[in-house]
Amino acid sequence: MSKMSQKQINSNLTKIVGWIFENDSITKQFLHKDFIEALAFVNAVGLEAEKMNHHPDILMFAWNNVKITISTHSTGGVTEKDFLLAQKIEERKKWVRGSMNY
Repeated sequence: MSKMSQKQINSNLTKIVGWIFENDSITKQFLHKDFIEALAFVNAVGLEAEKMNHHPDILMFAWNNVKITISTHSTGGVTEKDFLLAQKIEERKKWVRGSMNY
């Protein structure tokens, strides 16, 4: 996959709420109701990333915050694959929040 232009990145960002472009990556911070939900989300993201063989940077902090940063290192920027993973992450966010019964 080839590196996207700024115009392509901006167009794709309009399709996924809350994601921003910075430092040649797309990134979003997710606030969860508690530690367990944040951890479940991190694990769900990890499974999706492994299926795609495309691994984001994941930072879990302050017990209920998760920051995801995605780029394609081999191109030195953002590709279509990064946006595909971001969409999968958004789907997983909804699944985790809907499945936490404790």
